[in-house]
Amino acid sequence: MQSHRIRSPEVDRNVPRRAVDPTLRSGAATNVALRGLSRIAAFLAGTTGVLWRERPDACRDCRAEPAGNPSSLVAESAGPDAAAAPEETAALIRHILERYHEAHRREVPELIRLARRVEAAHRDHPDAPLGLAGLLSRVESEMEQHLQKEELGLFPMILEGHADLAPAIAIMRDDHDDHSLRLRQIEALTHDFTPPGNACKTWRALYAGTRKLADDLTAHIDLENHVLFPRFVG
Repeated sequence: MQSHRIRSPEVDRNVPRRAVDPTLRSGAATNVALRGLSRIAAFLAGTTGVLWRERPDACRDCRAEPAGNPSSLVAESAGPDAAAAPEETAALIRHILERYHEAHRREVPELIRLARRVEAAHRDHPDAPLGLAGLLSRVESEMEQHLQKEELGLFPMILEGHADLAPAIAIMRDDHDDHSLRLRQIEALTHDFTPPGNACKTWRALYAGTRKLADDLTAHIDLENHVLFPRFVG
């Protein structure tokens, strides 16, 4: 069987990030920006992708950089609306690649980085998420294998009009069950993604990011299990 790889859109990492407004480098303006960032990092999905270059000491416990300025966070968090999934099959596959595959690959390594820092800095805290970095690393490995199965196998088979897709789809659904189990383990370890009241900004950003991962992966699984796959199997 001839297979053609579906390539996800490349992320241009050479595009410079927007410069920080120089008015935010001093006094009260900086404090206002930091308070705004704290709220966004705690509640907004996908807040960990931009390094906080202006205040490397902002998280004094972890010495980790939670994220960039609020406008950059909003821009980086924004993405295609999951509710806008197209009906046509080829367009739906492109949507899955762009909205979910790329997001998972971009965000999970950053969550692993933050989890390692939080675990190291707060290992003596009774609510420290010890083992979260290892669990996220396992998620990353299993998910990458799954994404490649879809990109190199199932999706090309769908687009080429193969008749019997039931065995391949069964494998994908089994993988989805495994992913759902990992999400339940993450949820338990993070107390339903709820940091303690005295958690630092990095800890809060980590839990906001893991909640986004859980929401995204659940939506990804549902879209395939209940929209894409039933078009080809009963």
